[in-house]
Amino acid sequence: MQGIARAVRSCQEIIKAAALEQSQARGIARIEMLFSRFKSVNSPGPAIQQKGLENVTVADVLVKKNEETGPWLWCHTDDTVIDAVKNMAQNNVGSLVVLKPGEQQYIAGIITERDYLRKIVAQDRSPIYTRVGEIMTNENKLITVTSDTNILQAMQLMTEKQIRHVPVIDGKLVGMISIKDVVRAVVEQQSGELKQLNEYIRGDYY
Repeated sequence: MQGIARAVRSCQEIIKAAALEQSQARGIARIEMLFSRFKSVNSPGPAIQQKGLENVTVADVLVKKNEETGPWLWCHTDDTVIDAVKNMAQNNVGSLVVLKPGEQQYIAGIITERDYLRKIVAQDRSPIYTRVGEIMTNENKLITVTSDTNILQAMQLMTEKQIRHVPVIDGKLVGMISIKDVVRAVVEQQSGELKQLNEYIRGDYY
């Protein structure tokens, strides 16, 4: 009788292990599908090379965006708010770096969609007669990163400071990243790591 009981228990353990393995495989497949859907909808252009999140930098994100700095990325303190907002809308960006008047292009601050909503719309001010310098976030409060900043550090910074856009400055303005850019880069890397893990579990690695 004891032998039969042990055999039954052994059989039950095998069934449980098999069920657990099948459940884990289904779970991995579901996660892969979600990552795949996210990438297909939100990741135009080539993906960032798989090299681990600890090695992905802001420069990698800028390369993927394939953007060059130009007038569409900034405005001046003496520009009207309506012109700045039109610039954002025409170029599909959510913020502009604000430059001081003059040829040196010294940074004065940043203006975002949030500034427009809170300081113009909510206060019933005219964007036609209000200057950018009146509502921008000033330089002394401006949060920036460099091109060699790690992507996870950039995400932590943006999360802690509750900001959605960060200028990238290497002595001069080289670009702008958004929280969407950062999240997309993280998802791409995690999706690749998940795929490698799944291949390992399925025996594609030796």
